[in-house]
Formats: sequence, C-alpha cells, structure tokens
Amino acid sequence: MSEQKAFSTNSSYEALTDRFRRASLIGDALGILDWDQATTMPEGSAEGRAEQIATLSVMRHELLVDSSVGENLLAAQEAFQDADAESWDAANLREMQRSYAYAAAVPGDLVEAAARANAVCEIKWRGARAANDFASLVPALQTVIDRVGDIAQARSEAFELDPYDALLDEFEAGTRVNQLDPLFGALARDLPGFVEEVLAHQASKPAPVLPDGPFPVAIQRALATKLMDALGFDFGAGRLDISHHPFCGGAAGDVRITTRYSEEDFTESLMGVLHETGHALYEAGLPELWRYQPVGKALGMAIHESQSLLIEMQVSRSRPFLEFAMPHMQAAFGADGTAWEVENFYRLYTRVERGFIRVDADEVTYPLHVVLRYRLERALLFGDLPLGDLPGAWNDGMRDLLGIAPPDDRLGCLQDVHWPSGAFGYFPTYTLGAMAAAQLYGAAQRDLPNLAEDISAGQLSPLIGWLRTHVHGQGSFCSAEELLTAATGEPLNPQVFLDHLRHRYLGDA
Repeated sequence: MSEQKAFSTNSSYEALTDRFRRASLIGDALGILDWDQATTMPEGSAEGRAEQIATLSVMRHELLVDSSVGENLLAAQEAFQDADAESWDAANLREMQRSYAYAAAVPGDLVEAAARANAVCEIKWRGARAANDFASLVPALQTVIDRVGDIAQARSEAFELDPYDALLDEFEAGTRVNQLDPLFGALARDLPGFVEEVLAHQASKPAPVLPDGPFPVAIQRALATKLMDALGFDFGAGRLDISHHPFCGGAAGDVRITTRYSEEDFTESLMGVLHETGHALYEAGLPELWRYQPVGKALGMAIHESQSLLIEMQVSRSRPFLEFAMPHMQAAFGADGTAWEVENFYRLYTRVERGFIRVDADEVTYPLHVVLRYRLERALLFGDLPLGDLPGAWNDGMRDLLGIAPPDDRLGCLQDVHWPSGAFGYFPTYTLGAMAAAQLYGAAQRDLPNLAEDISAGQLSPLIGWLRTHVHGQGSFCSAEELLTAATGEPLNPQVFLDHLRHRYLGDA
C-alpha cells in the first residue's frame, strides 16, 4: 500500500483537513462524555448530559455540512485529478466526500433530536435493566426508534438505498441486506445442528471445573491489567474502568475500556477485558500522522470487531495463551490444583453452552444471538414488530435459534445497550468480524511460523506487530475487502470461520 506522507499543499484540501480536524476533536469530546456517562456520571446529571451531547453533535454536523465543504471538495477533487490516485491524500479526500455526503443527507435538527433521544434512553435503560422493567423503557426507546427510522429514510432517499442498508452502511460501508440475508439464513439453518454436534462431543469428555471463588474485584483488575500490559495496552494513554456494559471508547490517544465484574466467576470478566483490549489496540495503532483525518479512522465496525474477537477468541482462549496466563492467574488468587490447570481452563474457555447473554456467549452460539437481533431490529424499525411485543418476540426467537428462553427481560431484550443508544445496524458486524478474525489469524499463523511458541512464552509483540502492519496502521486507506485480500490473500470467506469452528470444537484443536 502507498507510503504515508504529509498533507497536500492544495489550499482547498488544506481547508478541508482543518475543518475535519475540528470535527474529529469534537468527536473526541463526545467520546469522553459518553465514557463519563457510562462510568462515573451521577444519574441526576442525565438531562444536562443529553443537552451537552446534542449540542456538540450539532456543532460537529454543522462543521461537515457547511456550504464551503462541498465547494472545497469539488476544487480539491479537480486539483487531485492528475495526482497519485493511490496516495493517502487521495484516500483521505475520498473519505471526506463520504463523510460529507452522509452528514448532508440528515438535517441538523434531526441530528440534534436523535443525539438527545439516545442519551436520555441510555440512562433510562440502565434503570430498566436493573429493575427488570421493560415497560418503563418503552417510551424512550420508541423515540429512539422513530429518530433512527427518520435518519434511515433520509439516507435512503439521498443514496437510493434500502433504509436498513443505509444504516448498515454507517457501520460497515458497502454491506447490504441482500448479502446478509443468505449468510444469516444459512447460519440460522445450519448452526443449531452444529451446536447439537458440539454438545454431544463435549459430553463424551470430562466436564471442566469452574474454580471456586470468591474472587475480589481488586485482584481481578490487577490480573486483567497484567495481561493487558502483555498485549501492549498503553496505560499512559488509556484506562480500565467499570460500566454496566463492557465497551471501548474515549478519544484518539486516550483509549478507555470498561468491564463488569462478578466475584463468583472471574473468567467472564477477564475475557471481556481482553475483548475490549483488542478494540483498544486497534484504536491505539491507527496511523498517528492521520489521527484527526477521516482516512486515519478505523475501517468500519466489522474490522473493528475482528480485532477484539481475534484477541479474545482466537488468541486468549487458545492453549498457548493459557500456558502463558495460567501462572499469573494462579499467583493472583493463590490457587492451584486440577481446576487451575491449562487443560481445564481450555475446556472452560471453549465450552459451548446455550446461554441467554450475548456478551458471555461462546463463538459457536454467538452468531445465533446476532441473527436474532438482526431480525428483530429490522422488524422494529419498519413496523413489522410493535415495540411492546418485543419481549415475546425475543423469547420466541431464542427458542427457535437456541432452544431456550430467558426467564425475564433483564436476561432477554434488556441486556444490550445498542438499541437504547441508537446503534441499529451494528449487530451484523459482530458476526462479520468473527469471520474476518478467523481469516486474519490464519494469515498471521502462516506468516509467523513460531506464533504459538511466542504466545505461550508471553511474547505477543510479533502478533501485534503483524496486526499493526496489516490492519491497524492502514486506517481507512482502503476498503475492508481490499484490506483482507492484501493481508490474507482473499476477500472475506465465511468458510474459513466455519472450518475454524469445526476444527476447534469437533477436532480437539
């Protein structure tokens, strides 16, 4: 790929880079406000925070849709016609044009209304989830759905896309329903039977033993930070905190991740931390020269999710990583015995079970959780499912796909923050990301023949270096298909993921 260099000296382009830099910095401020809202903000501050977020969202929007932006884009495009089409400046201009088009498609008053609705609803979701009270969330969530629907319609008309395609495109450019429907249809058809195969295979082997707690939160955090440090997380430019729902956020150069702890079982929280660390490493590894420009941003959420799932599912649940991590676990909790052997933890971390909670799901059942949400969010947005009927539809879908139904809404339709925060069209990227993760890790194993030995010795830098070169450092220079092809030799191939599942869960890999 093209060598990075300083910005072009074209005056129209320089004006654009300055404007997009300011918009990016406002986005960073919004990221810190979102983090604060999820971690330390008093609940009584919710109304004021909603106004802050709405105001800054409008300011950012106005920066991007100013009439001078369109004029400068045309002038810069003309000036760039004879320039290197493969340059980072050319790629940055392309991403500017995309950002401008998406911003201009949505009126400013709708941007403000949606941002305010999302902020209000996310706070209400926390209380509703804690109280297992879906009804209390319905009015706020319906407002969010209405505003998301308005945005989808506006973009649909501007780009001549299906409204749901217009939402998908925000999170993963170029993804379309006509691609997802056959893919997710095949997963819904084939995975339940595969789950049965895996469960029968597991039953023929010794069941893993869950170590006895309690596991104090302070010790869990210390263990997590030790493993984060081994992966290369920079605590001089990042944090680990507690929230209702694990996430990675913050700002450029200030990457903040969160988790939630259980003193009865530290294994789930630890994997949650390592998952979010994968996101954080991606953010920290984006090209610094282009930090505040569109081309320097992460390349869509499928690639973002591939980085978290590569670290969590492909690496951290592997035998080599557990060989490295086990002495640290034993030392942290002063434990030993059969439950604290590598093989037991490998069986724990590759245990397939039908469960209610998506973020705790294994990689075999996880895609079915995504299929459910994909179906339901489309139905909610386009009038096929009244919001009041969501709990029943959720439970029916869980029975159909996973053979279980949650006993309450807290373990059902109230578990995720995505819909209350307005993130419709996001869920499919989790499964696309899992597929990309398997493909990228396979390529890394091919290119780094000593990778397993390095990981078992706690040497994670060769893998992170490979990711820095092939994924992180590429920013949004090219499309996801081009990135995967350059890194792995082919565009996204779902069969690689399915082969990985069969090898790990039926082949005793």
